[in-house]
Amino acid sequence: MAIAEYGALDALGLAELVRRKEVSPGELLEEAIARNERVNPKLGAVITTLYDDARRIAGAPRPSPSGTVADHFAGVPFLVKDIYCDMAGVPAQSSSRYLVGYKPARDATIVERFRRAGLVIFGRTNTPALGLLPVTEPELHGPARNPWDPELTPGGSSGGAAAAVAAGIVPLAHANDGGGSIRIPASCCGLFGMKPTRARTPAGPDHSQLWNGFTIAHAISRSVRDSAALLDAIAGPEPISPYWAPPQARPFLDEVGAPPGRLRIALSKRPQAISAAALHPDCAAAADDTARLLAELGHQVEEADPDVDAEAFTRDFFTLVCVETAAFLARAQTVVGRPPRRSELESATAITALLGRQRSAVEAARARERLEAIARKTLTFFERYDLLLSPTLALPPPALGAFKPRGLEAFGQELLLGLHLGFLLRIPGVIDASVRRVFSFIPFSPLANVTGQPAMSVPLHWNAAGLPIGSQLVGRFGDEATLFRVAAQLEAARPWRDRRPPIHAESASG
Repeated sequence: MAIAEYGALDALGLAELVRRKEVSPGELLEEAIARNERVNPKLGAVITTLYDDARRIAGAPRPSPSGTVADHFAGVPFLVKDIYCDMAGVPAQSSSRYLVGYKPARDATIVERFRRAGLVIFGRTNTPALGLLPVTEPELHGPARNPWDPELTPGGSSGGAAAAVAAGIVPLAHANDGGGSIRIPASCCGLFGMKPTRARTPAGPDHSQLWNGFTIAHAISRSVRDSAALLDAIAGPEPISPYWAPPQARPFLDEVGAPPGRLRIALSKRPQAISAAALHPDCAAAADDTARLLAELGHQVEEADPDVDAEAFTRDFFTLVCVETAAFLARAQTVVGRPPRRSELESATAITALLGRQRSAVEAARARERLEAIARKTLTFFERYDLLLSPTLALPPPALGAFKPRGLEAFGQELLLGLHLGFLLRIPGVIDASVRRVFSFIPFSPLANVTGQPAMSVPLHWNAAGLPIGSQLVGRFGDEATLFRVAAQLEAARPWRDRRPPIHAESASG
Protein backbone atom coordinates (compact mmCIF):
# COMPACT_ATOMS: atom_id res chain seq x y z
CA MET A 1 0.00 0.00 0.00
CA ALA A 2 1.44 3.36 -1.03
CA ILE A 3 2.09 5.91 1.71
CA ALA A 4 0.62 9.21 0.54
CA GLU A 5 2.95 11.38 2.61
CA TYR A 6 6.18 9.61 1.60
CA GLY A 7 7.15 11.96 -1.22
CA ALA A 8 5.97 15.12 0.49
CA LEU A 9 7.90 14.62 3.73
CA ASP A 10 11.61 14.77 4.37
CA ALA A 11 13.39 12.13 6.45
CA LEU A 12 12.62 13.80 9.77
CA GLY A 13 8.98 14.00 8.72
CA LEU A 14 8.89 10.29 7.92
CA ALA A 15 10.54 9.47 11.25
CA GLU A 16 7.84 11.51 12.99
CA LEU A 17 5.19 9.32 11.36
CA VAL A 18 6.98 6.27 12.79
CA ARG A 19 7.18 7.85 16.23
CA ARG A 20 3.46 8.60 16.16
CA LYS A 21 2.88 5.00 14.99
CA GLU A 22 1.02 6.20 11.92
CA VAL A 23 3.29 4.00 9.79
CA SER A 24 5.78 1.28 10.61
CA PRO A 25 9.42 1.10 9.48
CA GLY A 26 8.44 -1.93 7.41
CA GLU A 27 5.78 0.06 5.56
CA LEU A 28 8.23 2.86 4.83
CA LEU A 29 10.75 0.33 3.57
CA GLU A 30 8.27 -1.36 1.24
CA GLU A 31 7.35 2.05 -0.18
CA ALA A 32 11.03 2.83 -0.81
CA ILE A 33 11.58 -0.57 -2.43
CA ALA A 34 8.55 -0.09 -4.68
CA ARG A 35 9.84 3.33 -5.72
CA ASN A 36 13.29 1.94 -6.42
CA GLU A 37 11.86 -0.85 -8.57
CA ARG A 38 9.73 1.69 -10.43
CA VAL A 39 12.37 4.26 -11.40
CA ASN A 40 15.82 2.77 -10.89
CA PRO A 41 15.79 0.84 -14.21
CA LYS A 42 15.64 4.25 -15.91
CA LEU A 43 18.35 5.81 -13.74
CA GLY A 44 20.97 3.24 -12.72
CA ALA A 45 21.20 4.90 -9.32
CA VAL A 46 21.12 1.80 -7.08
CA ILE A 47 23.53 -0.99 -8.01
CA THR A 48 23.15 -3.39 -5.05
CA THR A 49 19.90 -4.15 -3.24
CA LEU A 50 19.76 -5.40 0.35
CA TYR A 51 16.02 -5.91 0.67
CA ASP A 52 15.99 -9.03 2.83
CA ASP A 53 18.45 -7.65 5.38
CA ALA A 54 16.60 -4.33 5.45
CA ARG A 55 13.27 -6.09 6.03
CA ARG A 56 14.76 -7.97 8.94
CA ILE A 57 16.06 -4.76 10.50
CA ALA A 58 12.85 -2.82 9.83
CA GLY A 59 10.79 -5.56 11.44
CA ALA A 60 12.92 -5.91 14.56
CA PRO A 61 11.62 -4.42 17.83
CA ARG A 62 13.07 -1.00 18.58
CA PRO A 63 13.49 0.65 21.98
CA SER A 64 11.17 3.50 22.88
CA PRO A 65 12.22 6.78 21.23
CA SER A 66 14.70 8.71 23.34
CA GLY A 67 14.25 12.04 21.60
CA THR A 68 18.00 12.29 21.00
CA VAL A 69 20.04 12.22 17.80
CA ALA A 70 20.35 8.49 18.39
CA ASP A 71 16.90 7.99 16.91
CA HIS A 72 16.27 11.09 14.78
CA PHE A 73 15.69 8.87 11.75
CA ALA A 74 14.07 5.79 13.29
CA GLY A 75 12.68 3.61 10.51
CA VAL A 76 13.68 5.85 7.56
CA PRO A 77 14.88 3.99 4.41
CA PHE A 78 18.42 4.88 3.38
CA LEU A 79 21.03 4.19 0.71
CA VAL A 80 24.83 4.18 1.01
CA LYS A 81 27.41 4.84 -1.66
CA ASP A 82 29.53 1.99 -2.97
CA ILE A 83 32.87 3.42 -1.88
CA TYR A 84 34.43 4.18 1.52
CA CYS A 85 31.33 2.88 3.29
CA ASP A 86 31.96 -0.78 4.11
CA MET A 87 29.18 -3.06 5.28
CA ALA A 88 30.06 -6.45 6.71
CA GLY A 89 29.43 -9.23 4.21
CA VAL A 90 28.11 -6.85 1.52
CA PRO A 91 29.94 -6.37 -1.82
CA ALA A 92 32.12 -3.25 -1.77
CA GLN A 93 33.31 -2.91 -5.34
CA SER A 94 33.95 0.84 -5.73
CA SER A 95 32.50 0.30 -9.23
CA SER A 96 35.69 -1.51 -10.25
CA ARG A 97 35.84 -4.90 -11.98
CA TYR A 98 38.99 -5.55 -9.96
CA LEU A 99 37.00 -5.61 -6.70
CA VAL A 100 34.07 -7.72 -7.87
CA GLY A 101 33.50 -10.36 -5.20
CA TYR A 102 35.16 -8.44 -2.38
CA LYS A 103 33.11 -8.35 0.82
CA PRO A 104 34.47 -6.54 3.89
CA ALA A 105 34.48 -8.30 7.23
CA ARG A 106 33.09 -5.40 9.28
CA ASP A 107 31.05 -2.23 9.07
CA ALA A 108 32.60 1.18 8.67
CA THR A 109 32.13 3.38 11.72
CA ILE A 110 29.87 5.68 9.75
CA VAL A 111 27.59 2.73 8.90
CA GLU A 112 27.34 1.96 12.61
CA ARG A 113 26.31 5.56 13.20
CA PHE A 114 23.73 5.48 10.40
CA ARG A 115 22.20 2.40 11.99
CA ARG A 116 22.33 3.94 15.47
CA ALA A 117 20.36 6.91 14.11
CA GLY A 118 17.63 4.47 13.06
CA LEU A 119 18.23 4.50 9.31
CA VAL A 120 17.33 1.31 7.45
CA ILE A 121 19.91 0.65 4.72
CA PHE A 122 18.42 -1.20 1.74
CA GLY A 123 20.92 -0.63 -1.06
CA ARG A 124 24.17 0.80 -2.37
CA THR A 125 24.43 3.57 -4.94
CA ASN A 126 26.38 3.95 -8.16
CA THR A 127 29.72 5.76 -8.30
CA PRO A 128 32.48 6.11 -10.91
CA ALA A 129 35.31 3.59 -10.71
CA LEU A 130 37.24 4.29 -7.49
CA GLY A 131 35.25 7.51 -7.17
CA LEU A 132 37.69 9.33 -9.44
CA LEU A 133 35.50 11.32 -11.83
CA PRO A 134 32.91 14.06 -11.33
CA VAL A 135 30.46 12.00 -13.40
CA THR A 136 29.04 8.55 -12.64
CA GLU A 137 29.62 6.32 -15.66
CA PRO A 138 31.40 3.16 -14.52
CA GLU A 139 31.89 0.42 -17.07
CA LEU A 140 30.98 -2.16 -14.41
CA HIS A 141 27.44 -0.90 -13.76
CA GLY A 142 26.75 1.51 -16.57
CA PRO A 143 25.93 5.18 -16.09
CA ALA A 144 23.74 6.79 -13.50
CA ARG A 145 21.32 9.15 -15.22
CA ASN A 146 19.95 12.51 -14.20
CA PRO A 147 16.22 12.50 -13.35
CA TRP A 148 15.91 15.98 -14.88
CA ASP A 149 17.12 14.59 -18.23
CA PRO A 150 18.27 10.97 -18.55
CA GLU A 151 20.73 11.88 -21.30
CA LEU A 152 22.65 14.04 -18.81
CA THR A 153 24.92 13.11 -15.91
CA PRO A 154 23.72 13.43 -12.31
CA GLY A 155 27.32 14.35 -11.50
CA GLY A 156 29.75 12.40 -9.38
CA SER A 157 31.16 10.79 -7.63
CA SER A 158 27.97 10.52 -5.53
CA GLY A 159 25.84 10.52 -8.68
CA GLY A 160 23.78 7.47 -7.79
CA ALA A 161 22.92 8.95 -4.40
CA ALA A 162 21.78 12.24 -5.93
CA ALA A 163 19.72 10.55 -8.65
CA ALA A 164 17.96 8.39 -6.04
CA VAL A 165 17.08 11.38 -3.86
CA ALA A 166 15.98 13.59 -6.76
CA ALA A 167 13.78 10.80 -8.14
CA GLY A 168 11.99 10.34 -4.81
CA ILE A 169 13.33 6.90 -3.87
CA VAL A 170 14.66 8.22 -0.54
CA PRO A 171 14.65 11.68 1.07
CA LEU A 172 18.39 11.60 1.72
CA ALA A 173 21.33 9.31 0.96
CA HIS A 174 24.92 8.85 2.06
CA ALA A 175 27.58 10.61 0.00
CA ASN A 176 31.23 11.52 0.42
CA ASP A 177 33.34 14.32 -1.00
CA GLY A 178 37.05 14.36 -1.91
CA GLY A 179 36.95 17.08 -4.57
CA GLY A 180 33.30 18.06 -4.71
CA SER A 181 31.55 14.69 -4.79
CA ILE A 182 28.67 15.81 -2.55
CA ARG A 183 28.30 19.30 -4.01
CA ILE A 184 28.70 18.38 -7.71
CA PRO A 185 25.75 15.93 -7.87
CA ALA A 186 23.69 18.13 -5.54
CA SER A 187 24.06 20.92 -8.09
CA CYS A 188 23.31 18.66 -11.07
CA CYS A 189 20.18 17.22 -9.45
CA GLY A 190 18.67 20.23 -7.68
CA LEU A 191 19.43 19.09 -4.13
CA PHE A 192 21.11 20.33 -0.97
CA GLY A 193 24.63 19.04 -0.37
CA MET A 194 26.85 19.90 2.60
CA LYS A 195 30.51 18.88 2.77
CA PRO A 196 31.42 19.08 6.47
CA THR A 197 34.65 20.33 8.01
CA ARG A 198 37.61 17.97 7.77
CA ALA A 199 37.42 15.22 10.41
CA ARG A 200 33.86 16.13 11.40
CA THR A 201 32.71 12.59 10.51
CA PRO A 202 34.61 9.31 11.02
CA ALA A 203 36.78 7.45 8.48
CA GLY A 204 37.43 4.31 10.56
CA PRO A 205 37.85 1.68 11.62
CA ASP A 206 40.14 0.72 8.73
CA HIS A 207 41.29 4.25 7.86
CA SER A 208 42.44 7.21 9.91
CA GLN A 209 41.77 9.64 7.09
CA LEU A 210 40.95 9.42 3.39
CA TRP A 211 42.76 11.05 0.48
CA ASN A 212 45.16 12.99 2.72
CA GLY A 213 42.18 14.22 4.69
CA PHE A 214 40.50 15.68 1.60
CA THR A 215 37.59 13.21 1.68
CA ILE A 216 34.77 13.54 4.19
CA ALA A 217 31.45 11.69 4.43
CA HIS A 218 27.96 13.03 4.92
CA ALA A 219 24.83 13.03 2.70
CA ILE A 220 22.77 14.58 -0.07
CA SER A 221 19.25 15.63 0.92
CA ARG A 222 16.16 17.50 -0.16
CA SER A 223 15.88 19.55 3.03
CA VAL A 224 18.42 21.54 5.01
CA ARG A 225 17.14 20.23 8.33
CA ASP A 226 17.68 16.59 7.29
CA SER A 227 21.29 17.40 6.50
CA ALA A 228 21.79 19.14 9.84
CA ALA A 229 20.12 16.39 11.86
CA LEU A 230 22.10 13.65 10.12
CA LEU A 231 25.36 15.48 10.77
CA ASP A 232 24.42 15.62 14.45
CA ALA A 233 23.92 11.85 14.36
CA ILE A 234 27.18 10.92 12.65
CA ALA A 235 29.60 13.65 13.75
CA GLY A 236 32.34 13.15 16.28
CA PRO A 237 35.77 11.58 16.50
CA GLU A 238 36.72 7.96 17.01
CA PRO A 239 39.39 6.84 19.48
CA ILE A 240 41.62 6.22 16.44
CA SER A 241 41.07 9.70 14.95
CA PRO A 242 44.40 11.46 14.31
CA TYR A 243 42.74 14.87 14.70
CA TRP A 244 39.29 16.25 15.46
CA ALA A 245 37.10 18.95 14.01
CA PRO A 246 36.31 21.77 16.47
CA PRO A 247 33.24 20.78 18.52
CA GLN A 248 30.06 22.62 17.60
CA ALA A 249 28.50 24.91 20.21
CA ARG A 250 25.12 23.18 20.00
CA PRO A 251 23.32 20.67 17.76
CA PHE A 252 23.40 21.59 14.08
CA LEU A 253 19.66 21.04 13.90
CA ASP A 254 19.25 23.95 16.31
CA GLU A 255 21.02 26.20 13.79
CA VAL A 256 18.29 25.61 11.20
CA GLY A 257 16.02 28.64 11.52
CA ALA A 258 18.38 30.53 13.84
CA PRO A 259 19.17 34.05 12.59
CA PRO A 260 22.60 34.21 10.92
CA GLY A 261 23.05 37.92 11.53
CA ARG A 262 24.35 40.26 8.86
CA LEU A 263 27.23 38.47 7.16
CA ARG A 264 29.98 39.75 4.93
CA ILE A 265 30.03 37.53 1.85
CA ALA A 266 32.56 37.49 -0.99
CA LEU A 267 31.28 36.66 -4.48
CA SER A 268 33.86 35.04 -6.76
CA LYS A 269 33.34 33.78 -10.28
CA ARG A 270 37.04 33.29 -11.02
CA PRO A 271 37.90 29.58 -11.33
CA GLN A 272 40.26 28.31 -8.66
CA ALA A 273 41.44 25.40 -10.81
CA ILE A 274 42.66 25.35 -14.39
CA SER A 275 39.93 25.47 -17.00
CA ALA A 276 39.80 24.86 -20.75
CA ALA A 277 36.57 26.82 -21.15
CA ALA A 278 34.95 30.00 -19.90
CA LEU A 279 32.42 29.96 -17.10
CA HIS A 280 29.02 29.08 -18.57
CA PRO A 281 26.57 32.02 -18.49
CA ASP A 282 23.95 29.92 -16.66
CA CYS A 283 26.37 29.22 -13.81
CA ALA A 284 27.45 32.86 -13.59
CA ALA A 285 23.79 33.90 -13.60
CA ALA A 286 22.98 31.46 -10.77
CA ALA A 287 25.76 32.87 -8.58
CA ASP A 288 24.70 36.45 -9.33
CA ASP A 289 21.09 35.56 -8.55
CA THR A 290 22.11 34.03 -5.22
CA ALA A 291 24.17 37.13 -4.43
CA ARG A 292 21.13 39.34 -5.02
CA LEU A 293 18.96 37.11 -2.83
CA LEU A 294 21.53 37.20 -0.02
CA ALA A 295 21.68 41.00 -0.28
CA GLU A 296 17.87 41.16 -0.10
CA LEU A 297 18.09 39.07 3.07
CA GLY A 298 20.31 41.72 4.62
CA HIS A 299 23.82 40.43 3.99
CA GLN A 300 26.71 42.47 2.62
CA VAL A 301 27.87 40.93 -0.65
CA GLU A 302 30.87 42.18 -2.61
CA GLU A 303 33.06 40.75 -5.35
CA ALA A 304 36.40 39.39 -4.12
CA ASP A 305 38.56 36.46 -5.20
CA PRO A 306 40.78 34.18 -3.10
CA ASP A 307 44.39 34.40 -4.24
CA VAL A 308 44.83 30.99 -5.86
CA ASP A 309 47.19 30.10 -8.71
CA ALA A 310 44.74 27.91 -10.62
CA GLU A 311 47.33 26.10 -12.72
CA ALA A 312 49.61 25.30 -9.79
CA PHE A 313 46.66 24.23 -7.65
CA THR A 314 45.37 21.86 -10.34
CA ARG A 315 48.78 20.34 -10.97
CA ASP A 316 49.41 19.58 -7.31
CA PHE A 317 45.86 18.42 -6.56
CA PHE A 318 45.95 16.07 -9.55
CA THR A 319 49.35 14.76 -8.45
CA LEU A 320 47.91 13.70 -5.10
CA VAL A 321 44.83 12.18 -6.76
CA CYS A 322 47.17 10.06 -8.88
CA VAL A 323 49.22 9.00 -5.87
CA GLU A 324 46.08 8.14 -3.88
CA THR A 325 44.75 6.07 -6.80
CA ALA A 326 47.98 4.09 -6.99
CA ALA A 327 47.86 3.57 -3.22
CA PHE A 328 44.20 2.47 -3.36
CA LEU A 329 45.04 -0.24 -5.88
CA ALA A 330 48.06 -1.32 -3.82
CA ARG A 331 45.82 -1.72 -0.76
CA ALA A 332 43.23 -3.56 -2.82
CA GLN A 333 45.86 -6.05 -3.92
CA THR A 334 46.18 -7.23 -0.32
CA VAL A 335 42.51 -8.26 -0.21
CA VAL A 336 42.18 -9.48 -3.81
CA GLY A 337 45.45 -11.42 -3.55
CA ARG A 338 46.87 -10.44 -6.94
CA PRO A 339 47.58 -7.35 -9.06
CA PRO A 340 44.79 -6.06 -11.31
CA ARG A 341 44.58 -7.31 -14.86
CA ARG A 342 44.43 -4.68 -17.57
CA SER A 343 40.86 -5.71 -18.42
CA GLU A 344 39.80 -5.03 -14.83
CA LEU A 345 40.73 -1.35 -14.86
CA GLU A 346 39.12 1.43 -16.83
CA SER A 347 41.58 3.41 -18.94
CA ALA A 348 41.22 6.51 -16.78
CA THR A 349 41.90 4.46 -13.64
CA ALA A 350 44.91 2.70 -15.16
CA ILE A 351 46.48 5.94 -16.40
CA THR A 352 45.83 7.79 -13.15
CA ALA A 353 47.40 4.96 -11.13
CA LEU A 354 50.35 4.76 -13.52
CA LEU A 355 50.97 8.47 -13.09
CA GLY A 356 50.79 7.99 -9.33
CA ARG A 357 53.40 5.25 -9.39
CA GLN A 358 55.68 7.48 -11.45
CA ARG A 359 55.66 10.21 -8.82
CA SER A 360 58.45 10.06 -6.26
CA ALA A 361 57.85 10.44 -2.54
CA VAL A 362 59.54 13.84 -2.73
CA GLU A 363 57.24 14.99 -5.55
CA ALA A 364 54.18 13.92 -3.59
CA ALA A 365 55.42 15.60 -0.41
CA ARG A 366 56.20 18.83 -2.24
CA ALA A 367 52.77 18.84 -3.89
CA ARG A 368 51.17 18.45 -0.48
CA GLU A 369 53.32 21.26 0.96
CA ARG A 370 52.36 23.63 -1.85
CA LEU A 371 48.67 22.84 -1.38
CA GLU A 372 49.04 23.49 2.34
CA ALA A 373 50.52 26.89 1.49
CA ILE A 374 47.49 27.64 -0.70
CA ALA A 375 45.24 26.53 2.16
CA ARG A 376 46.96 28.88 4.61
CA LYS A 377 46.57 31.80 2.24
CA THR A 378 42.92 30.94 1.58
CA LEU A 379 42.09 30.69 5.27
CA THR A 380 43.39 34.23 5.83
CA PHE A 381 40.85 35.35 3.19
CA PHE A 382 38.17 34.29 5.68
CA GLU A 383 39.50 36.74 8.24
CA ARG A 384 37.79 39.39 6.09
CA TYR A 385 34.73 37.40 4.95
CA ASP A 386 32.27 35.13 6.72
CA LEU A 387 31.39 33.20 3.55
CA LEU A 388 32.62 32.75 0.00
CA LEU A 389 29.93 32.49 -2.68
CA SER A 390 30.67 31.04 -6.12
CA PRO A 391 29.05 28.86 -8.74
CA THR A 392 29.14 25.23 -7.63
CA LEU A 393 30.11 24.16 -11.16
CA ALA A 394 31.30 25.91 -14.29
CA LEU A 395 28.84 24.08 -16.55
CA PRO A 396 25.22 22.94 -16.39
CA PRO A 397 24.84 19.14 -16.12
CA PRO A 398 26.79 17.75 -19.11
CA ALA A 399 25.70 14.97 -21.44
CA LEU A 400 26.60 11.40 -20.61
CA GLY A 401 30.01 10.61 -22.09
CA ALA A 402 31.13 14.24 -22.18
CA PHE A 403 34.36 13.45 -20.33
CA LYS A 404 35.33 10.33 -22.23
CA PRO A 405 38.31 10.76 -24.57
CA ARG A 406 37.50 10.26 -28.22
CA GLY A 407 39.26 9.82 -31.52
CA LEU A 408 43.03 10.18 -31.46
CA GLU A 409 43.03 11.00 -27.73
CA ALA A 410 41.28 7.71 -26.87
CA PHE A 411 43.40 5.76 -29.33
CA GLY A 412 46.58 7.23 -27.88
CA GLN A 413 45.61 6.30 -24.32
CA GLU A 414 44.78 2.72 -25.25
CA LEU A 415 48.00 2.42 -27.25
CA LEU A 416 49.98 3.78 -24.33
CA LEU A 417 48.47 1.21 -21.96
CA GLY A 418 48.45 -1.71 -24.37
CA LEU A 419 52.10 -1.31 -25.35
CA HIS A 420 53.24 -0.42 -21.82
CA LEU A 421 54.48 2.99 -22.92
CA GLY A 422 53.97 4.60 -19.54
CA PHE A 423 57.14 6.64 -19.97
CA LEU A 424 55.21 8.79 -22.46
CA LEU A 425 53.13 10.12 -19.60
CA ARG A 426 56.16 12.05 -18.44
CA ILE A 427 56.03 14.15 -21.59
CA PRO A 428 54.20 17.45 -20.92
CA GLY A 429 50.85 17.69 -22.64
CA VAL A 430 50.15 13.98 -23.12
CA ILE A 431 47.09 13.97 -20.85
CA ASP A 432 46.58 17.71 -20.42
CA ALA A 433 43.41 17.71 -22.52
CA SER A 434 41.71 15.12 -20.29
CA VAL A 435 42.70 16.91 -17.07
CA ARG A 436 41.60 20.31 -18.35
CA ARG A 437 38.30 18.89 -19.54
CA VAL A 438 37.50 17.54 -16.06
CA PHE A 439 38.55 20.67 -14.17
CA SER A 440 36.64 22.86 -16.63
CA PHE A 441 33.54 21.33 -15.05
CA ILE A 442 34.65 21.54 -11.38
CA PRO A 443 37.01 24.52 -10.96
CA PHE A 444 35.30 25.72 -7.76
CA SER A 445 34.82 22.64 -5.59
CA PRO A 446 38.26 21.07 -4.79
CA LEU A 447 39.69 24.06 -2.89
CA ALA A 448 37.47 23.44 0.16
CA ASN A 449 38.70 19.85 0.28
CA VAL A 450 42.28 21.07 0.47
CA THR A 451 41.54 23.70 3.12
CA GLY A 452 39.21 21.38 5.02
CA GLN A 453 36.49 24.04 5.21
CA PRO A 454 32.77 23.23 5.19
CA ALA A 455 31.06 23.99 1.89
CA MET A 456 27.56 23.51 0.53
CA SER A 457 25.70 23.59 -2.76
CA VAL A 458 22.28 25.21 -2.58
CA PRO A 459 19.65 24.63 -5.33
CA LEU A 460 18.22 28.08 -6.00
CA HIS A 461 18.33 28.39 -9.78
CA TRP A 462 16.97 26.47 -12.78
CA ASN A 463 18.05 27.52 -16.27
CA ALA A 464 15.90 28.06 -19.36
CA ALA A 465 16.18 24.36 -20.19
CA GLY A 466 14.70 23.48 -16.80
CA LEU A 467 17.98 22.15 -15.39
CA PRO A 468 19.15 22.85 -11.83
CA ILE A 469 22.20 25.06 -11.32
CA GLY A 470 23.69 25.14 -7.81
CA SER A 471 25.45 27.91 -5.94
CA GLN A 472 28.30 27.11 -3.56
CA LEU A 473 28.91 28.74 -0.20
CA VAL A 474 32.11 28.03 1.76
CA GLY A 475 32.36 28.80 5.47
CA ARG A 476 35.16 29.22 7.96
CA PHE A 477 36.89 26.08 9.22
CA GLY A 478 34.66 24.37 11.76
CA ASP A 479 31.70 26.67 11.11
CA GLU A 480 28.99 24.52 9.60
CA ALA A 481 26.62 26.36 11.94
CA THR A 482 26.69 29.56 9.89
CA LEU A 483 26.22 27.60 6.67
CA PHE A 484 23.16 25.79 8.05
CA ARG A 485 21.68 29.09 9.25
CA VAL A 486 22.13 30.71 5.84
CA ALA A 487 20.95 27.59 4.00
CA ALA A 488 17.74 27.55 6.03
CA GLN A 489 17.27 31.26 5.33
CA LEU A 490 17.66 30.66 1.59
CA GLU A 491 15.40 27.61 1.69
CA ALA A 492 12.66 29.64 3.36
CA ALA A 493 13.06 32.54 0.91
CA ARG A 494 13.03 30.34 -2.17
CA PRO A 495 11.77 26.82 -1.36
CA TRP A 496 13.02 23.99 -3.55
CA ARG A 497 11.81 20.81 -1.82
CA ASP A 498 8.65 20.40 -3.88
CA ARG A 499 10.32 20.65 -7.30
CA ARG A 500 10.01 17.35 -9.14
CA PRO A 501 12.08 16.19 -12.12
CA PRO A 502 10.42 14.44 -15.07
CA ILE A 503 11.65 11.04 -13.89
CA HIS A 504 10.21 10.66 -10.41
CA ALA A 505 8.66 7.84 -8.44
CA GLU A 506 5.37 9.76 -8.24
CA SER A 507 5.09 10.83 -11.88
CA ALA A 508 2.62 9.09 -14.15
CA SER A 509 5.42 7.65 -16.30
CA GLY A 510 7.76 6.94 -13.40
